[in-house]
Amino acid sequence: MSRDTQLKERWDKLVDILSNQFSQGEDLDLDAIIFLIGVQELGQVHREYKKDEKLNLMHIAICRLLEPYGFYEFDFFDEEGWPHYKVKEQLPALKAGEQSVLMKEAIVSYFIEKQLID
Repeated sequence: MSRDTQLKERWDKLVDILSNQFSQGEDLDLDAIIFLIGVQELGQVHREYKKDEKLNLMHIAICRLLEPYGFYEFDFFDEEGWPHYKVKEQLPALKAGEQSVLMKEAIVSYFIEKQLID
C-alpha cells in the first residue's frame, strides 16, 4: 500500500470517528479537527471559548502537531494552564495542498499516538 493511500485511509477513518462523536456524523473539516486537538491539549473541554481563544486553541494544536517535525518545542504552561511553544525552525514555504498533506499526516500521527486509530 502506498504512503498516500495509507494516509487517505487513516484520514477518512479518523474523520468518520471524530465526526460521529462531535458533529452527529456531518464530516468535520481540517480546521475543526485542529480546533478539537487544541481543546484536548488545553484540557479545558467543558467551557465556552471567545473568538480569540479559539484562534489560540488552533495555534496550540498546530504547535503540538508540528512539534515532532522539529518546528516547535513546548516551553511552559502559563498561570491559566495554557501551553506555550517556542519556534525551533521556521516552517518552509509550502503550497496549500502541501500544507494540507503535512497537517493531515501530523493529525493522523497524533491520533495514532493517542491510540484512537492504528
